[in-house]
Amino acid sequence: MVTADLVKVLREKTGAGIMECKRALQETAGDLDRAVKYLREKGLAAAEKKAGRVAAEGAITSYIHGGGRIGVLIEVNCETDFVAKNEEFRGLSKDLAMQVAAAKPTYISREDIPQEVINREKEILVAQALNEGKPEKIIDKIVKGRLEKYFSEVCLLEQAFIKDTDKTVSEVITEKIAKIGENIQVRRFCRYEVGEGIEKKGTDLAQEVKEIIGNKEH
Repeated sequence: MVTADLVKVLREKTGAGIMECKRALQETAGDLDRAVKYLREKGLAAAEKKAGRVAAEGAITSYIHGGGRIGVLIEVNCETDFVAKNEEFRGLSKDLAMQVAAAKPTYISREDIPQEVINREKEILVAQALNEGKPEKIIDKIVKGRLEKYFSEVCLLEQAFIKDTDKTVSEVITEKIAKIGENIQVRRFCRYEVGEGIEKKGTDLAQEVKEIIGNKEH
């Protein structure tokens, strides 16, 4: 039996509307965990449909870390000015700015990488594999796998999300689209670091990520 209390609990867990929660519980025979999964799957499917819609509103968000040592500007777009002022959207934009600060992406997605850059990276990976003594018949497979790793490092949308590394940034955005109900896109970003390009001692990226998340939480 679907009770009002059960609907309330599901709403608190998912942020979905009353009727959506009631329908999800009816479809899953009152199983709360299955209902959460049901709503998530429905929401992500709907989010995929929204991804093609024009997103021309939004906000430019800044993030400064380390007393001015690292600075990020990022433009995140949505469909309406109303959502651009929404706390959920603002929070996502801030998290994405933190992501850029901590993980240092070069591109938004792999589609943004110039073909000559990809070709050069392939040449390097082929040379590495041959120098490692890998059999020529599996070189292509090895290069393909390492190229995917390269994309996950340099493309913002394919990076592991710094606040939940079980998800990619793209998955986090898709979940937010499902929750907010509008298309959300990262249009551009820039990252500055004091002394960038000047030879200096290496920094611990893992420690930087901890510091950035720690500063956000405090």
